[in-house]
Amino acid sequence: MAKLVSNVYGDALFELAVETERVEDFLQEAKGVIEVVESNEGFSQMMNHPKINKEEKLQIIDSVFKGHVSDEMVGLLRMLEEKDHAKDIVAVLEYFVERVYDYKNIGKVTVSTPLELTEAQKADVEKRLSETTSYESFMMNYEVDPELIGGMVIRIKDRVVDSSIKTQLQRLTHELSNIQLKVGECAP
Repeated sequence: MAKLVSNVYGDALFELAVETERVEDFLQEAKGVIEVVESNEGFSQMMNHPKINKEEKLQIIDSVFKGHVSDEMVGLLRMLEEKDHAKDIVAVLEYFVERVYDYKNIGKVTVSTPLELTEAQKADVEKRLSETTSYESFMMNYEVDPELIGGMVIRIKDRVVDSSIKTQLQRLTHELSNIQLKVGECAP
C-alpha cells in the first residue's frame, strides 16, 4: 500500500512541478522536508501518536513548514495527514525526487569500495559511467565497505555491477561446491 501511496502523491507533485515550471524549486523543498522528517525523531513520533488528533497534527505541519516551503508543499503534507498517510511523507517525497532525477536524466549512483577512493579515482568512475550510460549527470554516493576486499560494486537504480573480490570468491566457492557434488555423484 505504501508504494501505491508514494506513486499517487509523488506523481501528482511531479505533474504540478512540471506544469508550473517549478521542478527545481519543488525538488529542493522535497529534499529539505525529507531531511527535517528523518533528522527529527520527535516530529515523526508526534505525527504518528494516536492521542494527538488530526487537527493538532495539521497545526504541527503548519508551524513546522509554513513559510519555509511553498504553499503547494504544505498542502501536500496536510493532505497526506488528512488521508491518514503522514507515515508515508518520506516515501512520497523520495519517489518524487526519483521522478525528477529521471526527468532531468540524472543517474543516482552508489559506489561501494573497500577503501576510500581518491578524487582522481572518483573522476575516473564518473567518466566511465558517462561513457557507458545515457545519463547526462550523476548524483554520486560513495561508500566504504571493507568486506568487499577489492574491486567495487556500482548501483544505478535496479542495475548492479559487482566486480568485488568478495563476490568473485563467493562465485568460485559455489562453482567448486557444484564440481564436488558432480564428482561425488559419479563415484561408484
